[in-house]
Amino acid sequence: MRTEIDSMGEVEVQSDKLWGAQTQRSLMNFKIGDIRMPKEIIQMLAIVKKSAAYANCELGVLSEEKRNMIARVCDEIIKGNLMEHFPLVVWQTGSGTQTNMNINEVISNRAELLLKGSLNGTSRYISPNDEVNKSQSTNDVFPTAMRLAAYTLLTEKCIPALEKMEASLIVKTTEFKDIVKIGRTHLMDATPLRLGSEFSAYASQLSFGIRALKNTLYHLQQLPIGGTAVGTGLNTPKGYDTLCVNYINTFTQKTFIAAENKYEAMASHDAFVETSGALKQLAVSLTKIANDIRFLASGPRCGLGEINLPPNEPGSSIMPGKVNPTQCEAMCMVCAQIIGDDHAITIAGMQGQLQLNVFMPLIAYNILMSIHLLTDMCNSFTKNCIEGITPNLHSIEKHLQNSLMLATALNPHIGYHNTAKIVQYADANRVTLENAAITLGLVTKEQFREWVKPEQMM
Repeated sequence: MRTEIDSMGEVEVQSDKLWGAQTQRSLMNFKIGDIRMPKEIIQMLAIVKKSAAYANCELGVLSEEKRNMIARVCDEIIKGNLMEHFPLVVWQTGSGTQTNMNINEVISNRAELLLKGSLNGTSRYISPNDEVNKSQSTNDVFPTAMRLAAYTLLTEKCIPALEKMEASLIVKTTEFKDIVKIGRTHLMDATPLRLGSEFSAYASQLSFGIRALKNTLYHLQQLPIGGTAVGTGLNTPKGYDTLCVNYINTFTQKTFIAAENKYEAMASHDAFVETSGALKQLAVSLTKIANDIRFLASGPRCGLGEINLPPNEPGSSIMPGKVNPTQCEAMCMVCAQIIGDDHAITIAGMQGQLQLNVFMPLIAYNILMSIHLLTDMCNSFTKNCIEGITPNLHSIEKHLQNSLMLATALNPHIGYHNTAKIVQYADANRVTLENAAITLGLVTKEQFREWVKPEQMM
């Protein structure tokens, strides 16, 4: 063990750990679950710390030597190294202060090891508060890291996965464009449509959802960095906020901007409520799509059975040969989780009392979980389900020819009520529509065959 010191006194820390006193106090005081702060938040905090060091150096309040040392350690963290030194759980102070101090302490202690080779003393060449955290407060740093993480995952992973899924559905729309099948409303037989048209609805749903998600990006791009404690920018040199954002853009290759109103960006997290709402919209759409696909594939002999899904794995431990729509089931579970995450984020978003929202770790955890799940699920669903869907032409034709709703084509010729008589007679007597129409004397055989053509009812 070694002794670390903070403003409240001495704390014993395990000697092979790089964190300091405030991190250790959090470990002692928040033994709540085992969900650690997402690694993306840690990595983006490192980008913020590196950017702040560069901005502070350029503005003359931090030496070049200390800037370089801070940046060196930050680069290690950004690469995914040193993660074992970030042990704190999500359920901590609502501002994320302990995680901010965790990274400050790790940077300070890692720099000490790189410079002197040991942590024997209690003083540090680079102070975690006065230099690593210079011109910063957790209140502007943590929400900045949240926005960096969410925006990066959305633009680099999630939206591309959604667009790939949309493209796969468009391929199926074209592939199935000539297949005429029966439609269904209220889960009951309806008039015909094309299988390609059915899949075009799914592609369109995704298109609108992707557009809604992209529309939230501008709000996420606005960073509160430089607002420090309450948005005023106390203890920052003039021009620090813009300069820091410029460095963030340099290190991330993105186009973030200094928040138009730092008070809003710190007191509320409406940006995440907005993004989560778009993710929820996508979850709703994807649940409908997944359920439709498994309904259409149901059977294979005793259900609708109009499409075939890829047989990815055995479906039962007791029923040999059974194959289940497992990708559809996984999609629906993921979507349920995303909708639950959105509910938690909505409640958290309400908690921005006065100048600070203090539900930030919860928001960060849930928004990143939703983005990760949606990304992975879309990639899986596209590869393991959509791309392998084929039509079951035998079942499609059987259902089409057996449908009573083909009689709708007779409405303009003999009227709604006479057509209803044909449908009711055919159903009650288990005969074809043509047989019923002729028996009732409402149309001739030639008229029926001329007027009732499924391919002309699109």
